[in-house]
Amino acid sequence: MKAVFIVFNQANTERVEYMLDKLEIRGYTWWNDVMGRGTETGEPRMGTHTWPELNSAILTIVPDEKVDILLEKIKKMDDINVEVGVRAFVWDVLQTV
Repeated sequence: MKAVFIVFNQANTERVEYMLDKLEIRGYTWWNDVMGRGTETGEPRMGTHTWPELNSAILTIVPDEKVDILLEKIKKMDDINVEVGVRAFVWDVLQTV
């Protein structure tokens, strides 16, 4: 199993929900109002007067066989509107309780 951490501009909320539903990914934890800045070209998302936009983030644990298709969908979403931005990070889940 893999943990996938997805950070996305709140403008993509409906797209992310739709993507998870289509891929039958039911379990996740969702954080609203996540602040930050992309490492290379991303504009800050700070919820301030100067940088008013905000991100959301999701952590989901998925079977290994769903990781590639999930990342493919996320990349496609990012390619459609690079300025809005979405990123995903994957790591191994060694144990769960």
